[in-house]
Amino acid sequence: MIRTMQTTIDRAGRVVVPKAVRLAAGLRAGMTLDVRVRDGVIEIEPAARPVRLVEKGPLLVAEPLEEVEPVTNEEVERVLTELRERRVGYE
Repeated sequence: MIRTMQTTIDRAGRVVVPKAVRLAAGLRAGMTLDVRVRDGVIEIEPAARPVRLVEKGPLLVAEPLEEVEPVTNEEVERVLTELRERRVGYE
């Protein structure tokens, strides 16, 4: 879990998201984001990528309509670690 961090808004209305937050959220430069306000709280998350559903044998699989970067081993390990830590907290 990331501690609370502070940042500022510049005159153009831009906000710099601290590096630790970007890394934890998997945000990268050039990524499209969805931004919304809910009950006075600003929420930012990666935009859903457009997909098409394709039958592969007995499965229905979502395939991206645009080129996507492959998932790195580091990203897989980070997510697995987070999931394991959450599981331990609920046992």
